[in-house]
Amino acid sequence: MKSITKRTIVSLILAGILILGTGIFVFNFFTKGSEWASYPANSHLYTNGILNSGTLLDKDGAVLADAHDGTWSYHDDQTTRKALLHTVGVPDGTIYTGAITRFAGKLTGYNFLTGAQHIGKDGNKVYLTVDADVCRAAYKALGSYKGTVCVYNYETGEIICLVSTPTYDPAYPPAISDSDPNYDGVYVNRALSASFIPGSTFKLITLTAALEEIPDVTNMSFYCGGSVDIGDKTITCTGTHGDISLEKALNVSCNCAFAYIADMLGGKTLDKYTKETGLTDSYSVNGISTKASSFGFKDDPAGEVAWGGVGQGHDLVNPCSMMIYMGAVANGGKAAVPQIIEKTTLQGGLKTGFYIKKQTERLVNSATAEIITQYMKSNVVNTYGESRFPGLDIYGKTGTAQVDSSDSSNSWFVGFIKNEDAPLAFAVYAEGGGSGSRTAATIANTVLQEAVKSVSTEEE
Repeated sequence: MKSITKRTIVSLILAGILILGTGIFVFNFFTKGSEWASYPANSHLYTNGILNSGTLLDKDGAVLADAHDGTWSYHDDQTTRKALLHTVGVPDGTIYTGAITRFAGKLTGYNFLTGAQHIGKDGNKVYLTVDADVCRAAYKALGSYKGTVCVYNYETGEIICLVSTPTYDPAYPPAISDSDPNYDGVYVNRALSASFIPGSTFKLITLTAALEEIPDVTNMSFYCGGSVDIGDKTITCTGTHGDISLEKALNVSCNCAFAYIADMLGGKTLDKYTKETGLTDSYSVNGISTKASSFGFKDDPAGEVAWGGVGQGHDLVNPCSMMIYMGAVANGGKAAVPQIIEKTTLQGGLKTGFYIKKQTERLVNSATAEIITQYMKSNVVNTYGESRFPGLDIYGKTGTAQVDSSDSSNSWFVGFIKNEDAPLAFAVYAEGGGSGSRTAATIANTVLQEAVKSVSTEEE
């Protein structure tokens, strides 16, 4: 009797394992079937390791890349090809974020009924959310700077602009040497796959924590004498601001005031807010994972925490995650998760893919977001000048990040515009660009003017 009971238990365990395994397989079949089917070992989909078919287009239908029998052709404009290298990618997959390889299953026409067998010989059309004209404007605006410009609709999640430099022309790929400074980091999408010292843009996170953790902080006064000693560190400021309010401290980007605030909050609290604001999350952009930002607040001594609170020290921020946080501030606490695919269709136009908008968790309290919005507008009005952004209801924060290994500073500008037709959040980063107000803000204006025009035209 005992042996029968044991056999019954063993049989039930094996049956449970079988059911569980079948469930896992079915789940993966529906979620990863496209990746399995488009694996390069499927020789009828590839010629010499190159995907045979598919067409990539921008949101307006401009063909960005097209494959026939294993040969890919690109947009006929060289500047557009360079601007969209990290979005479109190359057939050999050296650009990790490139759509040609990341969305291979969608391009080939994989579906649950026929698998990897083409319904049409030329595969699918995959429409990306990017606007080629806006990306071209961003590439030109970045000029010789290595950096990135990313802009997205924080209500729908559509990425309008995704440009990273340095880049090259995929139609005529150069011989690239690891020691060539012109191509340093050329394979990296700086918007999605990298993180950088944020400089004073991080003061927005310190501000968020202060508004929620320090009672009556908006009525406090902070003294700036040009520098302040905290722990074993001397935090220096770009000016001597005297007694200033919290809003004024953000306007003039006072290091002393924000170092005081960081010291009041402490490392554990700031660490908590890097998580709550989503900076340490890795977001999925249609399956492409972004790099998580990283910080040292939890283990750093007081002086390092103070430097971290002003955006230096061990802070490393991913541009895309900062852009999403800006979208959450603009949108009252939550924002849409970015997406890069608008739709997929057969070559004849019949839709084969649907993409549902996803929202982040709450990244900031709505009352806090309202104050931050007010202060960011104050930055534009009192520091940067609204006339620099004609026609844009813009809210922003610049950053000038010092890097130990470089003699020049890196330039940042992050923020959003409030426009019923064009609710856009953005992040601009230019290595060696110096002042954020001078360089990154100028780049942002150029790109946003084009982006608003693009989105408004689409609404019409």
